[in-house]
Amino acid sequence: MKSTSRERKTREELIDEMLAQGRKHSTRTVLFHHVMAERLGLNPTDHKCMDIILEAGQVTAGQLAEITGLTTGAITAAVDRLEKAGFAERASDPKDRRKVLIRPHVEKCLEAAKLFEPHVPLWTEAYSHYSDEQLITILDFLNRTSQVLEELAARVRQEIGKK
Repeated sequence: MKSTSRERKTREELIDEMLAQGRKHSTRTVLFHHVMAERLGLNPTDHKCMDIILEAGQVTAGQLAEITGLTTGAITAAVDRLEKAGFAERASDPKDRRKVLIRPHVEKCLEAAKLFEPHVPLWTEAYSHYSDEQLITILDFLNRTSQVLEELAARVRQEIGKK
């Protein structure tokens, strides 16, 4: 029986490789989203703010600042740019007119999403190499590592605030 690379490596070696590949994957992800933001006429921060607004459906500037760790001033500037580019709009909160909600401009966001459509076959091909059980494990990994990243970002923000 042919041995797999997993059988030849110790757990420590596998974890070391996961850390290295995770860093490489993270860098490639950032670079990809940077170029996609550029293609949309946005900077990377505004592009990811747009993602957060779209995912949430609507947020206040304070919520967006809390999620991103950016100052409220930086968020105001980002929302100004997203509004100018047509990706977001400010609206009064019907429950509390003192609050301003930031909402995605859905039609413009759907146009932007079309830029990602040609890439779907590449992702589908990459996923086709895994069984349903493996995909479940990968999804669990992504969920867990996303939670770790949120926690780590909060810790670093807290450390920065202590200085």
